[in-house]
Amino acid sequence: MKKMLTLALALVLALAMVGACAEDKQVLTVVTWDATTTPYLLAQEAAFEEKYPDIDLQYIDVASQDYAIKVGTMLSGGDTSDVVMIKEARDIINWQAAGYAAPLSDYMAADAFDVSGYVGTEVNYAVDGVQYALPFRSDFWVLFYNKDLFDAAGVAYPTNDMTWDEYAELAKTMTSDGVYGTHYHTWLSAVANWAVCDGVNTLADREYSDLAYFYNLYQDLEDAGACMAYSELKASGLHYSAAFANGNVAMMPMGYWYVSTLIGYNKEGTCNFNWGITAVPHAEGVAAGSSFGNLTGVMINEKSANKDLAWKYVSWLCSEEGALTTASTGSRPAWVSEAVAAQMASVEGFPTDEASTGALIPSYVGMEWPVVDKLSEIQTIVNEEHSLIMTRELDVEEGIEEMNERVAELFE
Repeated sequence: MKKMLTLALALVLALAMVGACAEDKQVLTVVTWDATTTPYLLAQEAAFEEKYPDIDLQYIDVASQDYAIKVGTMLSGGDTSDVVMIKEARDIINWQAAGYAAPLSDYMAADAFDVSGYVGTEVNYAVDGVQYALPFRSDFWVLFYNKDLFDAAGVAYPTNDMTWDEYAELAKTMTSDGVYGTHYHTWLSAVANWAVCDGVNTLADREYSDLAYFYNLYQDLEDAGACMAYSELKASGLHYSAAFANGNVAMMPMGYWYVSTLIGYNKEGTCNFNWGITAVPHAEGVAAGSSFGNLTGVMINEKSANKDLAWKYVSWLCSEEGALTTASTGSRPAWVSEAVAAQMASVEGFPTDEASTGALIPSYVGMEWPVVDKLSEIQTIVNEEHSLIMTRELDVEEGIEEMNERVAELFE
């Protein structure tokens, strides 16, 4: 009986100690989406808690559909979560205007926080020169190519420093019976959004003559049979992922997210050819390695009672150290460096050539759509005129004139 009492007492004491240890931890809450199924979130949680064992990181999982609306409702109701992840750049602008986002500039200055690895993307989270969030993911666009097709044709692979004119000629060279030199998905971003890679033009600047070159380049390739016709793609509903995986497309500009899809396809046997990536081509006068994409970021909730603790997490997540954790899962961090590129390239199934690794170090990443007034209306107009240009119901000049006039009318 004494032994049983002794064992019972020991167990009670042990449980009490575990409880005390748990109570000693500081709890940090992070609002996000798909928390239990997203590999980079799980990896980030494990790595952060390993570095800071006295912090208990807890995700608050909000359904990804209508995430911004749901989180906005939470914040307007006085939610006191510490950190909020940002799906769209426009969300931070709205939440800052409503007073939900805590300014980060003082924290950054105190820590001499390095932003050089963002290649300029952090400005999309600033308002009047004050930083209200930082990016930790960025899916920018690259050029995918089928190595086996190039090898069979005896043609040199694309490079990380190739102009759009050179790309167009290469696409025509690679076109033969049953093989398309390139592939364009039906999105505006796949065809003409390259104009924003110069760091000057945007898709919301009310003047769209800079898109003409890219529409004309596309139509020339379509006329040459170097890519599938837009009308054919719209009618068939062929998805870009299947189009490239079929093995008869030599090149395809697409977002970096397609890398993980291709790796999966290779593993399961959906496609069985060798592929690589390069930086997307660049216009004359634009730096090689320039691209565009979208961001995922984090902000500190203004109503958080743990802002210093929240900054510890934000500054880790958005630094090169946090980026290496994100990259270990195959996801593309916002931070750009050789170390991050090497980590991404080490993922099983990633191409082993130097050019593919080099494509992971962009010189500039513009935003696909900037955060401006009347953005939704602008997007609708530009995409409508894009469809009319692509179906050739309007010629390029007419379609661009319509974009200019219709967007201008929004601000009259």
